[in-house]
Amino acid sequence: MANKHNPKTTRTEPGHYQIRVRGHLNGQWADWFDGLTISLEDDGTTLLTGPVTDQARLHNLLRKVRDLGLPLLSVVPVTPNPTDMPDGDQQ
Repeated sequence: MANKHNPKTTRTEPGHYQIRVRGHLNGQWADWFDGLTISLEDDGTTLLTGPVTDQARLHNLLRKVRDLGLPLLSVVPVTPNPTDMPDGDQQ
């Protein structure tokens, strides 16, 4: 089977994700979304961006989106911006 899980490719560091939902959330939701950065876009969407420690945490975030009744538009892994990382993690 071509799609076998390869345990050797498991990440040991958090992934960074960009979750796009329809509608605008204000900054007071940042704590509820585990401190992800909330960006309001001109097209009426909200981007939740930041580190996600593991798949369980990602699913928990998506559950919160569902519980708010927000239409989920996309979930995209992204390369973190070096300015968003703690000083000790910059290369």
